[in-house]
Amino acid sequence: MLIEFQSRVDKYMALRVMVYVGLLYQDLIKRGEVLADGRLPPVLFIVLYNGSQRWSAVSDVCDLIPPVPGLVEQFKPRLKHLLIDENAYKAEGKAEGKAEGEALALQKLLRKRFGAVPSEVLATIASASLEQLDTWLDQVLDARSLDELFGPTTH
Repeated sequence: MLIEFQSRVDKYMALRVMVYVGLLYQDLIKRGEVLADGRLPPVLFIVLYNGSQRWSAVSDVCDLIPPVPGLVEQFKPRLKHLLIDENAYKAEGKAEGKAEGEALALQKLLRKRFGAVPSEVLATIASASLEQLDTWLDQVLDARSLDELFGPTTH
């Protein structure tokens, strides 16, 4: 496993990864540290990115080369790396937290407005998208019944 830390988007990161892996393999061969059958060990190359912009570079070196007509296309070099974009995970976590908060707020409003909330409605809320939760929150004070908000349920 190789890890490269990046704070800026590098358009040619996939090419750098290919060079690093090639150099590692050359060094392993030189030191005689190949597998028992003479093959090379697998390498997982991870790019850990924490920059402020969204990562926009390709993760496979073959995507840096335009399509080639005919037979030559299948011989373009291919090597992918795993990108871990820390900001994407933070944004995803924020969205999940917001959805959980809105779901809890909606449940509280429903209990205040209509009394006990059936388990079917709670399950519907738990699996809803953030957009759907927003819609229900906008409608909850004007709705006359749970059925008006969520449609007929088995409650």
